[in-house]
Amino acid sequence: GTGWGDDGPKSGYFPFYSGLILCFSAAVSVFQAVRAKNAGEDFVEKGQAKLIMAVLIPTILYTIVIGLLGIYVASMLFITVFMVWQGKFSWLKSIFISAMVVIALWLMFEVWFKVPLPKGPLEALFGY
Repeated sequence: GTGWGDDGPKSGYFPFYSGLILCFSAAVSVFQAVRAKNAGEDFVEKGQAKLIMAVLIPTILYTIVIGLLGIYVASMLFITVFMVWQGKFSWLKSIFISAMVVIALWLMFEVWFKVPLPKGPLEALFGY
């Protein structure tokens, strides 16, 4: 629900209204961009667009892999690849750090907060 219940806001209240504010802000930005005097100029240069795509495309792939392998495996792959590719860290250090981050996230969400996150086939082998 996105409304207000007897005991306060329902579970969808905050996400709905936050999303509504974001959509309104985006519409205002688009309107201002269309009316701007420099509307014919490039928004980003080719080099800047490459940097944006270097983050956007792996992030889109990450969200797809979450559905296939689960959030923990996908996160470990995502962090490791990004550390090696963008950060120029060694594979060993990247794997270690990504494993520690994923373990910390698992402890935080699954054990302490008791919030189940999307599982994949590998987590199913461990009984989760």
